[in-house]
Amino acid sequence: MKRLEYNFFHRECLEVAKDLVGKCLVRVLDGQQIVFRISETEAYCGEQDTACHAHKGRTKRTEVLYAPAGAVYIYLCYGIHWLLNIVTGEDGAPQAVLIRACAEADGPGKLTKKLQITGRLNRSSVLTSDELWIGDDGSRFEILPDKRVGIGYASEEDQARLWRFKLGKALTE
Repeated sequence: MKRLEYNFFHRECLEVAKDLVGKCLVRVLDGQQIVFRISETEAYCGEQDTACHAHKGRTKRTEVLYAPAGAVYIYLCYGIHWLLNIVTGEDGAPQAVLIRACAEADGPGKLTKKLQITGRLNRSSVLTSDELWIGDDGSRFEILPDKRVGIGYASEEDQARLWRFKLGKALTE
């Protein structure tokens, strides 16, 4: 399986969010590789997106969103669940993709719990980490767009955007 490189993540958030669906999230625990197929993502597209944490600008919490593409942004949601995001696009332009689910874990909190992903990995990079990275095994799938969820605080326009992407049927060539 080929590890995804900088150029994959150094693109607009919406493109990366779509293209991550069907890729493989790789977590190394106790020397063992665990591979989950990404089945759902959500795009958070910068300061103009009222659902994005960077909407109100740069803070200590959101600083990582301004980092180079491939950086890992992990935050605690509701004080309970760690959520995994990958920074995309240009340095200094805050945008990221939430890894919302994998075939083996049907929610962002369940995913991080199952793979023991915590804030300890915040600010690492899927480009260089030997604990967490994303690979491509060559499989291709239909991608199904939908509305993002859990963003009731965002503007109605941003809530209505079809910026969640889900795994559809496998494609054959």
